Amino acid sequence: MSFLRRRSAATPAGPDFDVLAMDPGDWPGNLGAGLLPAPDGSCQGVFLRYDLFGGRGPAMIIGNLPEGSPARETEEGQVPFEVAQLLLALENDEPVEVTGTDDMPVMQGDNLLIVRRVKLSETRISCVQFDRSDGVLVTIASWDRPITDDLYTLLKPLPAELFQQG
Repeated sequence: MSFLRRRSAATPAGPDFDVLAMDPGDWPGNLGAGLLPAPDGSCQGVFLRYDLFGGRGPAMIIGNLPEGSPARETEEGQVPFEVAQLLLALENDEPVEVTGTDDMPVMQGDNLLIVRRVKLSETRISCVQFDRSDGVLVTIASWDRPITDDLYTLLKPLPAELFQQG
């Protein structure tokens, strides 16, 4: 499972874990990335915003949140961090809640993922989550596009150089 490995860099400039997402070169729109810093300067997560609509709003946000990240903590019915970021980017201030979840198995190459589909009161948002073997929670939130099994084949670790400060 090469996409579930930890980097061994002593003091990374970005996250201390591989970010599982779609390669920016494989995406026809604009890409933005954000780091969630902790008070001690460590990285508490990374989210990538894929803008397929040419500046008119994101189509998808993929988040990678390690164990212990405060962004993983949600109250009953509260939307995942990535859904909240998607709504914020779309300037949608309507209240949205989680209405349920379904777990389903998905094959990614030779690996089995247990994907949790998050059902939301805003039906134009699709949201799925799965845990990597290194404890990182991957969440995908998509606006007005269903998330199909084909998407999981596009996910791969992004190079650390994308997240280095320079």
